[in-house]
Amino acid sequence: MKENNKLNFPASLRLTDQSAEEGFTALTELGDCYLSVGDHQQAQLCYDQAADIDPDRAEPYVGIGAVAFQNGNTDEAENAFKVALRLDRTNAKAHCGLAMIYHNAGAYTEAFDRYLKCLEQDTDNLSALLGLFQTSCQMGSFEKVTHYLEVYLSMHPDDHSVMFCVATLYMRDGKLQKAQRALNAVLKADSDNTDAAALLEEVEHQLAQKA
Repeated sequence: MKENNKLNFPASLRLTDQSAEEGFTALTELGDCYLSVGDHQQAQLCYDQAADIDPDRAEPYVGIGAVAFQNGNTDEAENAFKVALRLDRTNAKAHCGLAMIYHNAGAYTEAFDRYLKCLEQDTDNLSALLGLFQTSCQMGSFEKVTHYLEVYLSMHPDDHSVMFCVATLYMRDGKLQKAQRALNAVLKADSDNTDAAALLEEVEHQLAQKA
């Protein structure tokens, strides 16, 4: 990359003042920061320079893929995520990135498989959990996603958006009492949650019919 396209880091971050490993870490972390605030140009520069330092590490390509995906360049994003996975088959973020691309394209089976691969490496990945829930609703397959959502809730019991997703899956799977308990927990924390209230009404109606 040409020198005039490089970031002008403060002295504390210049690569001449630190080891290659420290420079790589600083660049990828700074790229993630820029990406999180929507500064795609600066994020891209950081990831490109990190890849120049160590082209055999997956992290910069995950970042490059994320920038491309957020800019709507899905072909470029897919290629970058696949490069990342060639370098590290266990990279959860790269699997999740591909899953989101397939999901947006309506390729639900491929998206489902990639979300699962992500969660096998990182059960705490909320983007993959919610994506898996959405694809499960499209496909009518709930068993695996319910397991991962339950694992997540065991670590984050106060995440009521995920608890609502679990309640929805319980209801669709005929586990009405579990759905009722989960929805009551959601409404105890958020009494104005109209979606949870409506679903609870439907669950209790079904329970009454079975009584």
